[in-house]
Amino acid sequence: MRATSTWQEEQRFETVSESGHRVAMDAGPEHAGGPSPMETVLMALCACTSVDVASILRKKREPLTGLTVTAEAEQAETPPRVFTRIRLTYRVAGEVSPKAVADAVALSEKKYCSVSRMLEKTAAIEISIELAGAPPAAESKATGAAPEERP
Repeated sequence: MRATSTWQEEQRFETVSESGHRVAMDAGPEHAGGPSPMETVLMALCACTSVDVASILRKKREPLTGLTVTAEAEQAETPPRVFTRIRLTYRVAGEVSPKAVADAVALSEKKYCSVSRMLEKTAAIEISIELAGAPPAAESKATGAAPEERP
């Protein structure tokens, strides 16, 4: 896999993936020209786990009609400003089994989502699952930890 970033001006860069997709990034304070690199990391986390969960639920023949994953993150105060805590909220629609959803999220988190596995090295990742038309699931857990929090 390969990617390239080319400086455009000030804090703006054009990035290109090996497959030819372009993303404008802006590390300036307003991010007017595109997302910051750290924002794209969170976007990648949401996309990575979404792909996993949707695929697993389809394979289980669960009637998924909607899936939105939201990430909220806290960063270290000083450079490098790594993520120290991330809260992932999965909003799932359809007549899906709560257990099937919880299992799919767990499989993504522990086995399939490469982005999650990388980020858990520095960030505690909290999971919350909400089924459409139901209150937030009691299933909420934290994984990973900042290195100083590890035993």
